[in-house]
Amino acid sequence: MSSNHKTNGAIAEHQLVILNEIGLHARPAAAFVKLATRFKSDIQILRDGEEVNGKSIMGLLTLQLSQGTAFTLRAEGPDATKAADALKQLVDNKFDIN
Repeated sequence: MSSNHKTNGAIAEHQLVILNEIGLHARPAAAFVKLATRFKSDIQILRDGEEVNGKSIMGLLTLQLSQGTAFTLRAEGPDATKAADALKQLVDNKFDIN
């Protein structure tokens, strides 16, 4: 029997770029995780062959996402499209941080 984790539902992906000047440091990472944890779907962030849990602040910080950095957001599960779209909007809105 396989031990691979499977989710029920769709997969949604977005190719995104960090737009805010300070990049993805602690405050934006916390805002991202806070929103991501509202969804049932698994959230993954992929950059340069690395993949981290989008619901983990420490995971996000290890990617060192600075302004202009491109990455892939992948959501997999029952609310994948809603999760991916909401997180895309947060990134596009520079994490709603001035």
